[in-house]
Amino acid sequence: MENYSIRPAQREDMGAVLELIRELAVYEREPHAVEVTRSDLERDGFGPGPRFQCFVAEVNGKIAGMSLCYPRYSTWKGLVIHLEDLIVTEARRGLGLGSALLTAVVRYAQQQGAKRVSWEVLDWNEPAIDFYESRGARVLRDWDVVQLDARGMKSYLERYADI
Repeated sequence: MENYSIRPAQREDMGAVLELIRELAVYEREPHAVEVTRSDLERDGFGPGPRFQCFVAEVNGKIAGMSLCYPRYSTWKGLVIHLEDLIVTEARRGLGLGSALLTAVVRYAQQQGAKRVSWEVLDWNEPAIDFYESRGARVLRDWDVVQLDARGMKSYLERYADI
């Protein structure tokens, strides 16, 4: 059994975190979609007014997983912690890192006074869905994710800014 530990990420961990993000993008069939840089992660997570909280899983001193979350506000619930991503490198799956990283996020949410932790999962990612459901999460299959990307925001404002 390999030893692992979960801890809050540090600025110097962001290179390894970015590599995990890229690995997830490949798994989710969008390898070219990652636009965030190490500098972005360092600035946004460790500058004044951090925009996210990140936890890392280390196995034998090397980062093998991460969870990244941030606060948002629900008009129905109040403070909610949004889990943006939970990633365990493929070679280290099955060691309990995913459970430990999810626990870190849930514990953090409780400490912050959040009423809910929420996140998305791709409908074809049955291993992740099974993992989340086995830990008591509800997968709301009747909700669709809605987004405007940078180009969509620009187009929207060009068309509707005067309304």
